Amino acid sequence: MLRWGSQALRRFSTGRVYFKNKLKLALIGQSVFGQEVYSHLRKEGHRIVGVFTVPDRDGKADPLALVAEKDGTPVFKFPRWRVKGKTIKEVAEAYRSVGAELNVLPFCSQFIPMDVIDCPKYGSIIYHPSILPRHRGASAINWTLIMGDKKAGFSVFWADDGLDTGPILLQRSCDVEPNETVDALYNRFLFPEGIKAMVEAVQLIADGKAPRIPQSEDGATYEGIQKKENAEISWDQSAEALHNWIRGHDKVPGAWTEINGQMVTFYGSSLLNSSVPPGEPLEMKGAKKPGLVTKNGLVLFGNDGKALMVRNLQFEDGKMIPASQYFSAGEKSVVELTAEEMKVAETIKAIWAGILSNIPTIEDSTDFFKSGGGSMDVARLVEEIRQKCGGLQLQNEDVYMASKFEDFIQKVVRKLRGEDEETELIVDYVSKEINEMTVNMPYQCFINGQFTDADDGKTYDTINPTDGSTICKVSYASLADVDKAVAAAKDAFENGEWGRMNARERGRLMYRLADLLEDNQEELATIEALDSGAVYTLALKTHIGMSVQTFRYFAGWCDKIQGSTIPINQARPNRNLTFTKKEPLGVCAIIIPWNYPLMMLAWKSAACLAAGNTLVLKPAQVTPLTALKFAELSVKAGFPKGVINIIPGSGGIAGQRLSEHPDVRKLGFTGSTPIGKQIMKSCAASNLKKVSLELGGKSPLIIFNDCELDKAVRMGMGAVFFNKGENCIAAGRLFVEESIHDEFVTRVVEEIKKMKIGDPLDRSTDHGPQNHKAHLEKLLQYCETGVKEGATLVYGGRQVQRPGFFMEPTVFTNVEDHMYLAKEESFGPVMVISKFQNGDIDGVLRRANDTEYGLASGVLTRDINKAMYVSEKLEAGTVFINTYNKTDVAAPFGGVKQSGFGKDLGEEALNEYLKTKTVTLEY
Repeated sequence: MLRWGSQALRRFSTGRVYFKNKLKLALIGQSVFGQEVYSHLRKEGHRIVGVFTVPDRDGKADPLALVAEKDGTPVFKFPRWRVKGKTIKEVAEAYRSVGAELNVLPFCSQFIPMDVIDCPKYGSIIYHPSILPRHRGASAINWTLIMGDKKAGFSVFWADDGLDTGPILLQRSCDVEPNETVDALYNRFLFPEGIKAMVEAVQLIADGKAPRIPQSEDGATYEGIQKKENAEISWDQSAEALHNWIRGHDKVPGAWTEINGQMVTFYGSSLLNSSVPPGEPLEMKGAKKPGLVTKNGLVLFGNDGKALMVRNLQFEDGKMIPASQYFSAGEKSVVELTAEEMKVAETIKAIWAGILSNIPTIEDSTDFFKSGGGSMDVARLVEEIRQKCGGLQLQNEDVYMASKFEDFIQKVVRKLRGEDEETELIVDYVSKEINEMTVNMPYQCFINGQFTDADDGKTYDTINPTDGSTICKVSYASLADVDKAVAAAKDAFENGEWGRMNARERGRLMYRLADLLEDNQEELATIEALDSGAVYTLALKTHIGMSVQTFRYFAGWCDKIQGSTIPINQARPNRNLTFTKKEPLGVCAIIIPWNYPLMMLAWKSAACLAAGNTLVLKPAQVTPLTALKFAELSVKAGFPKGVINIIPGSGGIAGQRLSEHPDVRKLGFTGSTPIGKQIMKSCAASNLKKVSLELGGKSPLIIFNDCELDKAVRMGMGAVFFNKGENCIAAGRLFVEESIHDEFVTRVVEEIKKMKIGDPLDRSTDHGPQNHKAHLEKLLQYCETGVKEGATLVYGGRQVQRPGFFMEPTVFTNVEDHMYLAKEESFGPVMVISKFQNGDIDGVLRRANDTEYGLASGVLTRDINKAMYVSEKLEAGTVFINTYNKTDVAAPFGGVKQSGFGKDLGEEALNEYLKTKTVTLEY
């Protein structure tokens, strides 16, 4: 018997693979899980001859029944299958009438008699949310977390008359995340992978390949469904054990303790890995050490001295509050509604009535959940209110925390009046004493003006490339987090203060943010060195310094964005005026790379904000920390909530969702060409959103024999080794004129030997670690390929033998045009040198342009005529003459060909975030 299910609505798809052997199936179960299994079995060509599910509840059919009835599949809704242990004859006859060859029980809360289980030719299979036999019974998921298991999973087994003791057909497992709840584990793995497994199991049976692996009794547990009275917290345990107990009982039945004489239930537990914030003590029955009510939540202490944090509390009357508000929960008085607010309340009452259709009248005392509302209904309620109440943004937890109608209306009215807005930004830092300072680093998602954990509580480690150690755990944004961030940005643009703000005031906020970036430049540069491996002195000047300049530059543009008047040709006596307006696009998504984490953020977001848009920014997964610190400073600067949102996580999840999101109107991306192509496809397929792409490069640097050789050596080394070679415009290939080639190479190697490789926080360091381990390994493979193809490795090509991800500056010569080194970007400290014949200007130009990339290029020569001729012929977005890497906030930056399109920096960058509207009137 299984009792686990989820009412959350999901989209799910499996690959379409058609097999020869198909079966006639009876589905016995319920819920969205059962519905999805039903749909995917049909897609695979199996015939569903009957669906057996539960009766309608409060006039609502089960999701499995709904989809089957729509398809015309026979549906039977039996309240029970047996009475006093005996099978009900009419039920058994109805079941046998469908002639199933196999029973599939994807989720079943009823006891099915063995004469039904054994009736079909192939018997019955059932899904169970545990790696059997570890946890049998109906609370398997809960006990996986309560017992602190590091592995979770599910089994598909052959049903027998025991309690989940039949032979195993197949199993799947996954790691359990430290702060994962029952819901999060189910949504992330047990639900989607369980559907795939059920489909696979049926096909194995159809093909005669399904195993029957007997279950062992060793280690099997039989814990039943936990009752509320048995969920009381025992305090004499470690912090991790307390955390496991609380999250294992979240949301049902809820772990509780007695506080001030009443039962208080805890929800939203997470282990506290940072320092304990200050708070007010709270005595709890049986706890040797009081809890602490802090601005972030309720801190609890284990007997090992470690701590955990609880976000929400629920009282005996069902009311739920943020734990941080325990001592102030009763302070708010009942507010009197204005006439306009009464209209909103009536609209919301009608929404409640539509959802709770089984309730004759919605009274002030009507409780949403006690009246039959479920989690799907919560989502519907929040969305209907947004649609019908002027875009009012509520969160699901607003419903849980005010489930009685009168309390819910009070919460809505306070939100409308702005009374529920936080007056102080709550930041849960990870702090480190380093570089002769205390560095405070936010690590959570930043959505709608608040730092918050990822929706599913998932985190990942961000690594210090200097020694490979973990800096901290960072929130790993889910699809739900992306949707929340986009919704917040959309509301801020359409309904918030930002959309009504005049351009000069917008510029004032940007100037203030630039000042804050400058005031905190040492801390930001230290974080950049920690998280990306940037040499501290370079980070101060370039990573942070140019970010400050960029925001100041675009702040000055805010009130200078203008349209134009246009004379149009109309027959007299018509008098016409035609003019254009430059308007913001709306919600813009920005996806940035890991080589200049803060500077790339500034290049794109400053233009975006100056144009009047709101933004959702995804930093690179491996370098999220300066972006999150930037979010904190944006609040201090006074940016309204929702204008800036930062969602750390993976490109495959968060980045892909942004490219597909229908409410995002522009996406700016810097990264690799293959990912840029995928983003462009997604942007086109979703809503034809505007796109700008700054992609890969193989920038040529041509060094003629009439150059200043000392300067050429300096410029050539800077063009390649600047920022450890992790530089989008790095000179990917140097063409050196034959007569100076050997001397140039000799002098470069001499200078490399003088470079100090080491700790990026050491002021004398020239060359720090590569950004992350996978990139270092890619660079080493790049060098191996070059040697195998016959290029000459003159220097380097190896990992430095010390902790961390350090690579020797590397020089290759004799690189021929067909070689991998000549065509592909290394994005690292690898100098690729090719020789060209004396005086062969057009020949070297053909070789330099023989690439699909066109980001930057350079030429070193004393002959101005030659320099201008070459710059005219080079196919690149930027040409440097007798210099390199000299970018400026006022100069447009961007590539051609497969290096992308669109511009960062300069006035042209504003056009990437504006639309032109033409207005014509007759007077």
